[in-house]
Amino acid sequence: MIPLTFEQADALFRQDKLNQLVADPDGRRFLKLRSMSRPEYLECLFKSAGIERPNIGSRQLFATAFSAEISVATIETCIREIYREERERRLANEAELVNQLYRVQEFNWGGLHQNSLEKTIVDNYVKKITNYEVLCQHIENELLTSMRSYVICSWYNHWTSIIIEDIFKVHKNVLPAVGLVKKIDFFVHDTPFDLKVTYLPEGYLSRKRKVARQRPELTLLKQAARENGIPIAADLADAALLQDLWTKVSDHPSSTCKELVAELQNFRNELVAEIEQDPTDVIRWLYENQGERRFDASNRLFLLLVDQRNYFDSWKLKRAKPLMEKKINAYLNSCGNSPGQRIEFDWKGERYSTVSDVIVVRHDLAQQR
Repeated sequence: MIPLTFEQADALFRQDKLNQLVADPDGRRFLKLRSMSRPEYLECLFKSAGIERPNIGSRQLFATAFSAEISVATIETCIREIYREERERRLANEAELVNQLYRVQEFNWGGLHQNSLEKTIVDNYVKKITNYEVLCQHIENELLTSMRSYVICSWYNHWTSIIIEDIFKVHKNVLPAVGLVKKIDFFVHDTPFDLKVTYLPEGYLSRKRKVARQRPELTLLKQAARENGIPIAADLADAALLQDLWTKVSDHPSSTCKELVAELQNFRNELVAEIEQDPTDVIRWLYENQGERRFDASNRLFLLLVDQRNYFDSWKLKRAKPLMEKKINAYLNSCGNSPGQRIEFDWKGERYSTVSDVIVVRHDLAQQR
């Protein structure tokens, strides 16, 4: 096998051809170096390898490290040591951090989202309102509340993501990516993965209900609400209305309401069991239904969070560290030397191939509140 040059490996990386890199020993070495390509990390690597830091600019260090005779073992040892030092600084405060995360009682973005935050403010306040006093009233009554919700959700997502990634990265079968590298959070037995934390996708659930010739959940809940005199909010988007009606119908004492909720719950539970048995279909759906701005075909490890006691509370499982550790470590202990499975999927007329897997983390109905 002809060794890959730095230029060839770099081109494959920029073309999103990670699987070609993973299949080649030099490609895997490139990815590990790429994951620690900050100048300060590479300087640590040269020191660990007993090589004097080359008198070159920071941008050339990565290519020089690739060309240098630095073994994979030395690279991995250096990565683990850098990560160990970073992890120790976080670990001292982690118990209290988890404690603070449990204070979040609601996960509501307040109508603001990261990709459209500035646009929302400009469109709804800056360009729409012409009266200064009215603008101030809207800021006080609407925007500040929305911003508070947005910041809390962002804070919650940021720190729970770090805690979850650390659970993976401390495992003996995992090599961390210590720098911010696109599409790689860590390596499991030399296979790079981008970690994605998600919930049971509503679009996938809708598709499975349609295939099973079952009417949409929202349609059935609206019907039950009308039949039992339950008010239907007119100002809520479908996702919020689904949760609102599910709660109202669940609380209604009629047998028809109880039967409907049990039926909807059972369908979801059976779907989760199906995913646990064989996640191929949901993985393909997740790749094929990406947002266009964030599309890529990188290897992804999906952490699917499901609270079967209340599906709408699944976001709370991100802070359930002991449960996360149990499920993640069980997967990493049993996934073997070739984790994940080969997935073929279509995107805008093109066929893609990737390696992916799903870890289901769930509270089941036996664990009632």
